[in-house]
Amino acid sequence: MNSLAMLGLAHPIIQAPMAGVSTPEMAAAVSNAGALGSIAVGTADASAARTMIDAVRTRTDRPFNVNLFVHAPARAKPALERRWIDALAPLFGEYGAHPPPSLREIYRSFAEDDAMLAMLVDARPAVVSFHFGLPDRRKIDRLKAAGCLLLASVTHLDEAQAAKAAGMDAIVAQGFEAGGHRGMFDPDAPDDSLGTVALTRLLVEKAGLPVIAAGGIMDGRAVQAAIDLGAVAAQLGTAFIACPESSADAAYRAALFSPAAAHTVMTRVVSGRPARCLANRFTAWGQQSDRQPPDYPIAYDAGKALNQAAKAAGEGGYGAQWAGQGAPLARALPAADLVALLVAEMREARHEGLS
Repeated sequence: MNSLAMLGLAHPIIQAPMAGVSTPEMAAAVSNAGALGSIAVGTADASAARTMIDAVRTRTDRPFNVNLFVHAPARAKPALERRWIDALAPLFGEYGAHPPPSLREIYRSFAEDDAMLAMLVDARPAVVSFHFGLPDRRKIDRLKAAGCLLLASVTHLDEAQAAKAAGMDAIVAQGFEAGGHRGMFDPDAPDDSLGTVALTRLLVEKAGLPVIAAGGIMDGRAVQAAIDLGAVAAQLGTAFIACPESSADAAYRAALFSPAAAHTVMTRVVSGRPARCLANRFTAWGQQSDRQPPDYPIAYDAGKALNQAAKAAGEGGYGAQWAGQGAPLARALPAADLVALLVAEMREARHEGLS
């Protein structure tokens, strides 16, 4: 029995924990539908994260996933940050605003957040997952002792082998097609840009852990294709953006169903780390600029401020509108209905394969 089967899921479907999209309402709806719902707490402190976990538990008694960021803490680079602020100043000016006078590290990495660890050990969520890297052995051992099943996003075999050595129970094979932040441990290392199919097969054969396929998967046929590749489950993020339970704003939803969906961009300008975003005014500016952003999440402080200034003036094209390459296949359905449709499409694909 693989590790995910131990959770008693009815369907091999995981709703990706996308910050800015995932909500307790969505996670509970997905879990109640027999899949694995997720919340992203990488942008929260321990108290806020506990509130989110409790909010899921008021809505479901099924397992769900709590996702954390394990990035290397940002290095302050005052000169670089000043140049970045100055470069963005004209964009702020278009909306009658000024950039922040300085930038700060807005998210704390789980790598150095013992308060978050203590909360998780007390809350004991069924699944805890990691993005951007792996926690140290002490944190892993305490979470395992608390009964948590541990997942880690990886983008190539070396990261998968590190995850296995660290004691992960399964790995998320994040293909280059995936929306949101690349899960690569070192954002400055060369990226082989492996697609979901190639990466899933590689890790199924060589990683020695159960593999969850992620990236560009939008419907049940693609979920079934991932299972046929040897994955134990598929993780979908962009597919859930348009659900009413999502926290995506109106501009984000409109962009998802616009021509921008066919032109996603891998960019650092929004947050300081490579991330796949719907083509918008911010990504267009980034493609024209050769300036280096500050470290993640320091650069994100500026990006969020710019988005707030633009939105206040009625412009929604500077948001972190994360989406994968399958975005044109998005459907606006309640989360539970989407899970049911994915399952029906999987069955149809299996039936056609047997006929």
